[in-house]
Amino acid sequence: MRGLFVTGTGTGVGKTVVAAAILTGLAARGERCAAFKPVITGLDDPSGEWPPDHELLAAAAGGRQTPEEVCPHRFGPAASPHLAAEQAGKALDPDALLAAARGAAAGADALVCEGAGGLLVPLADRFLVRDLAAALALPLVVAARPGLGTINHTLLTLEAARAAGLAVAAVVLTPWPGRPSAIERSNRATLARLGAAPICALAGTSPGGLKAAGASLPLGRWLGDRGGGMLEQ
Repeated sequence: MRGLFVTGTGTGVGKTVVAAAILTGLAARGERCAAFKPVITGLDDPSGEWPPDHELLAAAAGGRQTPEEVCPHRFGPAASPHLAAEQAGKALDPDALLAAARGAAAGADALVCEGAGGLLVPLADRFLVRDLAAALALPLVVAARPGLGTINHTLLTLEAARAAGLAVAAVVLTPWPGRPSAIERSNRATLARLGAAPICALAGTSPGGLKAAGASLPLGRWLGDRGGGMLEQ
């Protein structure tokens, strides 16, 4: 399976925007891409400027999938997936999640799978987001904040990924400001040195700016394509 698995250092760090930018960039290259997100929670909360994650990903993938096909499990409360499912009287089955992800990838040139929360978030009893990423064996793209606190969160995420044998394609700091502060510049340099992973910066964007955001990412390099695509910024 060819594709990328997008995770975050926590909740609300921009991983859906990163995943959508990747999908938009792939579609602009003429690739048939598919999106998959195992579960979404918090649909009871207002979505604000951005549409709900599964709707955004479906649109970014070129409309080949419905939002419901992108994300098979959708819950209203803003809670961990295993708890949201429990409150709804359901259980998330690991085998069914894997089958759904592989089904989404069928007929596509690349799959972009976005996790829920961070790598150690439980989807079901003894089945973490990290386990899903490991089973799919896709290179990992880690979305992280550029500001204070990101060094610890990002290095912990990289350590958790590598402990499970996951290959890390890149860390994406987002939203990267037009005029980064001394802390943000230092964080980027420190993560590059201590994290031993390529570091990219994705500027603050809007739904209308996803095409430009996708074009700025080194997708060929992340996917292991011959020629490598654009260099990390």
